Order: sequence, then C-alpha cells, then structure tokens
Amino acid sequence: MVWGKREVLEDMPPWQGGGNMIADVTFEKTVFQPIPNKFEAGTGNIADAVGLGAAIDYVTKVGIENIARYEHELLVYGMQKLAAISGLRLIGTAADKASVISFVLQRYTTEEVGKALNEEGIAVRTGHHCAQPILRRFGVETTVRPSLAFYNTFDEIDRLIQVVTQLAGQRRLSSK
Repeated sequence: MVWGKREVLEDMPPWQGGGNMIADVTFEKTVFQPIPNKFEAGTGNIADAVGLGAAIDYVTKVGIENIARYEHELLVYGMQKLAAISGLRLIGTAADKASVISFVLQRYTTEEVGKALNEEGIAVRTGHHCAQPILRRFGVETTVRPSLAFYNTFDEIDRLIQVVTQLAGQRRLSSK
C-alpha cells in the first residue's frame, strides 16, 4: 500500500508510463488519468493485492492481540534460555520490545554462529542490521538475530538453544 497527500500526488509526475494511466497523448503533451490511476502503469499487481487481503483476513481471524501476546511469550522464553548460556551476551533487553533477539557468543564471530544455525535449519540474520550506531553503543559491531513470529514454536526455540549451547561448549572446551 502507498499513502500520500492528494495535493502532492496530483502535482507529482508519474515515475513510469504506459497503459491506462494515460488519459490522452499527443506529440505536444500527455494528460494523465486522475490519481491514483496516473501512477498505475500497466497491469495492476492483482496477486499481491489478493494476498494482502488474505493476510489481513487471517490476522483479523487470529487476533492481533493474540499474535502480540504469543510472540511476547516466545521472546521472554527465548531470552531467558539464551541468557543462561555461558559466554552468550544478549544485546537489547528491554522488557516490552519487539520479538527480536540479538546476541553475541564469546569466541565466535556472528557469521560462524549464523552458519552453524543455518546448517541445522535455523534461519537467523547476522550482521549490523542497519543499526550500527546502537550496536556500537552496546560495544559490538554485529549480532546474531533470530526474529520470532506467531508461526514459530517453543520447540523451535529449544532447538536454537540446543545448537547455541553446543557451540558455546565446543569453544569453551577447546580453549582450555
């Protein structure tokens, strides 16, 4: 979806042309359809519009409050379990935050942790996450970041914990 002020949209030229967005064209000038049609060159993105509608219906059926509550429960559970792993540091521990966990693991680069998790079928993001100033405030350049959603399960978090715990134990034992 795109939202804009009518005055701005009426004054703005379209970025792409073609199809029914043109009301009339001559060699001297082009007259565009009224908004929003003047910005709809070619065939509309019907599949995405139908998909968005289905997603909205689904979220409405499940309930946004239920989704938020469940994601928060996953977050709290995951953060408590990760915090117990020796050598793991959670980054960003606000009580009422989005269901995203960021962490670093001693003696590992974030890429190594991400690769190990990926090899076990656990998808995480590693890197600076377009948040370098705040990461530097915490004294790190990159983190491992699992993002939790209402389709995740507590069993999946347990699997994440198991793999990270194994990693922490491997480097701890080999560094002695």
